[in-house]
Amino acid sequence: MQHDQLIGQVQARARLASRGEAETACRATLETLGERVPEGLADHLAAQLPREIGENLRRTEVFGGAGTGERFDRADFVARVAARAQVDEPRAAYLARVVLEMMGEATEGGVMDKIADAVPDDIRDLLAQGSTD
Repeated sequence: MQHDQLIGQVQARARLASRGEAETACRATLETLGERVPEGLADHLAAQLPREIGENLRRTEVFGGAGTGERFDRADFVARVAARAQVDEPRAAYLARVVLEMMGEATEGGVMDKIADAVPDDIRDLLAQGSTD
């Protein structure tokens, strides 16, 4: 999937007003995911995405933490996405679900299953819920 196509699908699925909002949602979610999962797994996912999007996984602008593979729960995940996207937490949770759903559709080889295995159950729920819940 190409960058413009992926961003357009995030924008449509999340019902965002602009492509800029979709870019922000992707950046916020993937930077946070990149902090939570092991570096090698983040790199594996990034390699399957358009470069501009995948690079967000490699940024670990940590909120006072230790970088990739950092341990935090869903509440912290959503709070970090909210802070990065400058939205409230319910909106951040929804945007994260949409972005993660699109990452699953844009990748192959079960990489999102490996991501799900690397995070706690409460974050895994974000992967499983998708944009319709």
